Amino acid sequence: MSLFAALRLPREILFGKGQRHALPDVAGKLGKRALICTDERFAGTEMFARSVEGLRAASIEVLVYDQILPDVPRDSVAVCVEAARAFAPDMVIGIGGGSCLDMAKCAALLLTHGGVLQDYYGEFRIPGPVMPVIAVPTTAGTGSEVTPVAVISDPEKTLKVGISSPYLIAAAAICDPELTMTCPRGLTAIAGADALTHAIEAFTAARRGNGAELAQQHVFIGKSDLTDHFALLAIKLLGRGLERACTDGSDEDARADVMMGALAAGCAFGTAGTAAAHAVQYPVGALTHTPHGLGVATMLPYVMTYNRAVVAEQIAEVGAALGVDGEGRSVEAMADGTIAEISRLFAAIGITPTLAALGLPADKVDWTAEQALGIGRLVKNNPRSLDLDAMRRLVQAAYDGDLAASAQ
Repeated sequence: MSLFAALRLPREILFGKGQRHALPDVAGKLGKRALICTDERFAGTEMFARSVEGLRAASIEVLVYDQILPDVPRDSVAVCVEAARAFAPDMVIGIGGGSCLDMAKCAALLLTHGGVLQDYYGEFRIPGPVMPVIAVPTTAGTGSEVTPVAVISDPEKTLKVGISSPYLIAAAAICDPELTMTCPRGLTAIAGADALTHAIEAFTAARRGNGAELAQQHVFIGKSDLTDHFALLAIKLLGRGLERACTDGSDEDARADVMMGALAAGCAFGTAGTAAAHAVQYPVGALTHTPHGLGVATMLPYVMTYNRAVVAEQIAEVGAALGVDGEGRSVEAMADGTIAEISRLFAAIGITPTLAALGLPADKVDWTAEQALGIGRLVKNNPRSLDLDAMRRLVQAAYDGDLAASAQ
C-alpha cells in the first residue's frame, strides 16, 4: 500500500432509485433561487416537470435554461449566463447528460467570477469557489457529477478544451438510475463504455509520487489506493451490468449497476486522471465528430495492449474484477484474457473496433499522433511512456485493427 493517496469529491452524493425526489431538500440547503441547465428533450418530460414543481413547492424560485447543446459550444455558455444574470441565482442545477452538467459548472463559474471561458482554460485557473452546483445525471457515463472538469468546444480551436479545478466539483450529486431507464441502447453503450474506460485508465495510471506539492499543483495526480478502490468497484459493476443494460433497457438492476459504475469511475478518474486512450480521442473526435465515449472505447484495447508490458499485473486485476477466470493462468495470460474480454464486451454492445471504422482519414494518422502526444496531462499519466514514434505505432495499430502491433 502506498503512503500517499488523495480524493476530491462533492460534499454530498446521493444514489438510488427515487433519490431525485430529494432535490428540493438538497437545494433548500444552498439557497432559494435556482438556475436549471438542461436540454430541450428532457425539459419536455414529465419527470422534469415534477422536479421543477417540487422545487417551487419548497419555495425555491426557478429559471429554466433548456437550450443545452452537445459538447457545450463555448459561446452558448455566454448566452445562458446572460439569460440568467438578472435572475441572480444562488445555485445552478444541471439535469441531463454530461453536456448539461458541464454547462451548469461553466455557468456557475462565469456567474461567480465573470470574464469569459477562455480566461479559465487549463488547470487551476479559477481563483476561488464558485456558486454551488447540484448535478443530476440522466445518463451513466461521463462521471461529470463528481469530477473537477468541464469540457467545452471552442470554435477557435481544433480540439475540445477543458477547464479543470477542484472548485468545479459539484456541491451535491444526485444519481437516480430511474432517470436512465429511457436512455436509448446506443447512448447506453457509448456512455457505459466511456465509464469503463475511465475506470481502467484510472486504475492503470502511473503513480506520480507523494510530494506535498503534487495535489496542489496538479488536478489529476495519478493512481492511489483510494482511487483504486473506486476504479475496481466501477469495473466490477460495469462488467456485470453494461451488456445487460444494452440488451434490456428495462432491467432496473442493470441500470443501477451501470449508473453506480459510472459514478464510481468518476470518483476514481476525477483525481487519478485518464491516459492515452483519452489523449488519442481528442484529435480523433475533432476529425470524425464521433461521440467521445465511442472514441475512447475504440482505443482502449489497443492502449491496454501497449501498456501490458509494464502493468500486466494491474490489467490482470481488472480481469478479476470483470469476472475473467484466472485459475491456473499466469499474470501475462490473465492480462491477455482481460483485453480479450474488453474487446468482446465492446463488440457485443456495438463499439466501433478501429479508428478507420470511426472515419479517421488514413492521411491523418501522423497528425493524430502528434496532437495526442501534445496533451501532456494525459500522456504523462500513461503507465508506459510514449514518444512520437510509439504514439504513431499505437495510432496506426488502432487504425488497422492490429491489436498485436500495438504491443510494440
